Order: sequence, then C-alpha cells, then structure tokens
Amino acid sequence: MSTVPAAAPTEGAAPTPGAAVVWSRLAKARLSALVLLTAAVGFLVAPAPAVDWARLGWACLGTGLAATSAAMLNQVAEVRRDARMRRTAGRPLPAGHAHPRTVFIVAVLAGYAGCAALAFGTTMLASALAAANILLYVLLYTPLKPRTTFNTLVGAVTGAIPPVIGWTAVTGTMAPGAWALFALLFAWQIPHFLALAWLYRADYAAGGFVMLPVRDPSGTATAQAALLSSLALVPVGLLAVLTGVAGVRWYAPVALVAGLWMSWLALGFLRERSDARARRLFLASLAYLPIVLGAMVADRTRAVTVATPADGAVILEVPPSAFEEPQ
Repeated sequence: MSTVPAAAPTEGAAPTPGAAVVWSRLAKARLSALVLLTAAVGFLVAPAPAVDWARLGWACLGTGLAATSAAMLNQVAEVRRDARMRRTAGRPLPAGHAHPRTVFIVAVLAGYAGCAALAFGTTMLASALAAANILLYVLLYTPLKPRTTFNTLVGAVTGAIPPVIGWTAVTGTMAPGAWALFALLFAWQIPHFLALAWLYRADYAAGGFVMLPVRDPSGTATAQAALLSSLALVPVGLLAVLTGVAGVRWYAPVALVAGLWMSWLALGFLRERSDARARRLFLASLAYLPIVLGAMVADRTRAVTVATPADGAVILEVPPSAFEEPQ
C-alpha cells in the first residue's frame, strides 16, 4: 500500500487540523450522520409494540461504526484520485494528515466492531447486512467509479441498505415495509447525486471518475435521469402506505407533495441545464429526506403482538388512532 507524505509546511499555509477533526473527516461525519438517521427511521417504523431504546442504541452504534469503516476504506483506496480533485485534495489522506496504513487498520477494526455490536445488541441479519454493505461499498462501488457510470446505481444500493438494517434490527426478518424503505432511499439518491455530480463534473473528470455528467457534456442525459428518478419518488414514496409502514393522514400528502416538488425542480434542470438549476435540485433533495422520513415516523403505524396457540406470536399492525383515547 502506498503512502502519501505530508506536504512541507509553507508560510501562510493553513494549520494542521487536530486529531478529532482529522478522524471526523476520515469518518465523513456528515454522511455517517445521514446513514444513522435513515437507520434510526427504519428502526422506529418497524412493527413492534414499543420502542426498545437500548436496542436502538446498539443499532445506531453498529451502523455508525460500519459506515465509518466504509468511508475510511473508500478514502484509502481513492487517496491518489482525491489528491487530483479540488473538492477532496484537503482530505486527511491526500493532505498528509494521516497515514493510509493506520487508517486502514482503524477502518477494519471499526467494521468488525460495528458488525459485532449489531449481532450482540440486535439481530444477526442486521449484522450481516452491515457487513455486506461495507464489502459492496469498498469492493464493488469504489472500483466501478473510474470505470462506468453504472457506479451511481451501485452506490444508491449501498445508501439504501441502512434503513433496512434498522428495520431488521427490530424484526430480524425482511418484509414489504423494509423493501419500501429500500426503494425510497434508492430512488432519492439518483437525483441527489446527479445534481451534485453536475456541479462538480470538472472535479470528477480531473480525478478520473466516470460519472454521468463527465460523459454527458450537454447535460441532457443527466437531467433526464434526474427527472425520471424524481418522478419515481411519487409512487415509491407511497409504498410506505401500501405496506402499512405509515398512514394516510400525514405521511401520504407530505410524500406526494415532496415528490412532485422534486420532480418540478428536476424538470427545471432539464429545461435549463445550468449550475443554478442543479444546485436548486440538490438543495431540495437535502430537504426532501428529513421532511419525508420525519412525516413517516410521525405517522407510523404501530403493532401489537397477539399470541396464538398454534402459530406462536403474530404481528398485527394497528394504526396510531387505535391507541388514542376517545374524545
């Protein structure tokens, strides 16, 4: 494994960041926070009579460590490409603030610890999904980035797995609701990333990454893909209602309006393929996820467990109104 020597300090250069800042950047703290948010949503909307807060803590710890592991391993693999890009040249590895071997060891330990935490505190299925996601991110998504534009679809798969980890941390099984969460996160990531990639297309080209905007100078294909995936958010967003994850009182109208809003902005990007239009779509995607997931948690269905002599425990989903006192 090659090393990247630290650059010699020059007069007026920015000071070397502290260890906490360096490791926070290596963990991609903001991205990992988004992963934790989606995993927590998957946990909270999974069918259960009550929230097991201790188990939620284990789920967040394990998912967070797994996300940190994937982020660090990705940066170790892409250190030389990151050094060519203005947006990433200041990351700890290309800037010489950390040693690749040290980061690799910490990343592997974090991955093991994350999967162990999920296995110990939640379910084996959640642990297996976290391990698979690390491997998918590092061994498939990362190598595909300089080879084919299909890397975006693979990356969307890795980003859609965390809420399923949260779901399976409660239930230990896959169910239609888990697939609804997966579909929502998968569809959301396409316009989100394409808008970002359009803004940084010159940077991605300099780094040797094969993103759709790099191969699509006019932006037509990029904008069309962003529009189609944004339109898909409308029906996909309503899958949570059809699978009994969330209700029609609050979640359904919020998901419908948010999906149409994203589609309108994507249509604007198609009509005028400019940085300004792409930035609006990107910022809207940042707002879409917390709004829709927040509405899902607020309007989630609840579940009660009913014991039957023949079949054991049966999960029955009951709308929140059934638990409210009559007026």
